[in-house]
Amino acid sequence: MALIKELNGIFPKIELSCFLADNCVVIGDVVIGKNSSIWFSVVIRGDVNSIIIGDNCNIQDGVVIHSSYKKFKTTLGNNVSVGHNAIVHACEIHDNVLLGMGSIVMDGCIVNKNSVIAAGAVVAKNTIIESGSVYAGVPAKKIKQFPKTHFEDSNKQLAEQYIVYSDWY
Repeated sequence: MALIKELNGIFPKIELSCFLADNCVVIGDVVIGKNSSIWFSVVIRGDVNSIIIGDNCNIQDGVVIHSSYKKFKTTLGNNVSVGHNAIVHACEIHDNVLLGMGSIVMDGCIVNKNSVIAAGAVVAKNTIIESGSVYAGVPAKKIKQFPKTHFEDSNKQLAEQYIVYSDWY
């Protein structure tokens, strides 16, 4: 059973339509939107600031989401896919974004809509990711620019596919 834990009088707010894997952990000041899925071994720790996850998001196995004390909360828009073992820390992720497996997005970053962070990329503190772009590498650099709506359909389809996967459970 998922560990949903109150901290300092704040209990996570999770929509009933969400899938929570048996061993995920959601603590404190966390809001999770409709049809989102929180997969195995995920930790979402809203202890030092708030974390807001939109609708139709999938937070895949082994992901850690955290924020920073009195500085940056963490927000994820709608239709965000966070790949296995990624770290999302004190940043802002807009709608229809794919964060690749093992990627790291650091404090103060803004990942604008319809963009992709490649697997293994490290997005350095305070980086602003342009809409319609692909960033890769360590530190992450823009490697490709598309029209601002280029990834909208594919990123949304991936998010919708995870709604199907969660129905299997």
